[in-house]
Amino acid sequence: MSEHTDRTVDVVVVGGGPSGASAAVFTARYGLDTLVFDRGVAALPRSAFLENYPGFPAGIDIETYRALLHDHLETAGADLVADTVEAVEHAADGETGDARFVVTTADGRVVRARHVVAASWYDGDYLRPVVGDGAYESHEHDGDEHEHFDGDYPDADGRTEVAGLYVVAPAGQRNAQAVVAAGQGAHVARRLIKDVRLADGYPEELAEHYDWLRSESEFAGDWGERERWREWFDDHVPAEREGDADVADLRESYIDAAFETRRDPEEVAELRERAHDRILEHLDDDRIRAYAAALDAPTEDD
Repeated sequence: MSEHTDRTVDVVVVGGGPSGASAAVFTARYGLDTLVFDRGVAALPRSAFLENYPGFPAGIDIETYRALLHDHLETAGADLVADTVEAVEHAADGETGDARFVVTTADGRVVRARHVVAASWYDGDYLRPVVGDGAYESHEHDGDEHEHFDGDYPDADGRTEVAGLYVVAPAGQRNAQAVVAAGQGAHVARRLIKDVRLADGYPEELAEHYDWLRSESEFAGDWGERERWREWFDDHVPAEREGDADVADLRESYIDAAFETRRDPEEVAELRERAHDRILEHLDDDRIRAYAAALDAPTEDD
């Protein structure tokens, strides 16, 4: 048995490729207990070399890229488990608290989840217990009839008619490019977070969560004062909720979170150094030494 057996989490992500990892980074950074299942059998590990992902001008080998993805998951606070999800089922009423789903895996794990994000390339049949047969369609390939998950079953934001279930993949040809998949993964995660915030009482116009750090200049002048943020927040509260005690509490939490993103130039310099060091941890030591030696080598001008 595993430490993850009989665990209840906020979010289970099925698939740890670019789309699943992107989704999990956002949900984990928001503070949702996030568990990612990935057996490593998706399309990316079958690629010889990754040449079209922005930010890697000479490309990046698959092993290093996947290691960076998984390191990012750990840094964000998500747990990664090498296992295959076999079924997602509805939780029985009253038996699992506020968990909506029971997730079972090939290795015998049983995990209860409040939300599930499907982000795996394989056929999506593991979702059948919760979505029913209507979420699948048949097509002919090489003379044979095949059934696969309907990429149009979720809406453009990844939401489905099953409360708590979000789909990034399978999504047909939209999965074919890593950056598109990663962007969709992040977008769907942000929709999930918005739904969580709406359930927590945030008004519609204030339920979006923006996951970025702000420079000190963003807090210049009046915006460096909490009262200015209170005025802005109150301007976006619908009239029927003005004066509600819960809205006042949410407003202060919103402002606390905004000020926690502020970073001065010294903090940014520290973050830059730490980020570079973290990338170096994943690079081949011999290549680092060779690069350093080339920089130190005398030139014709010396």
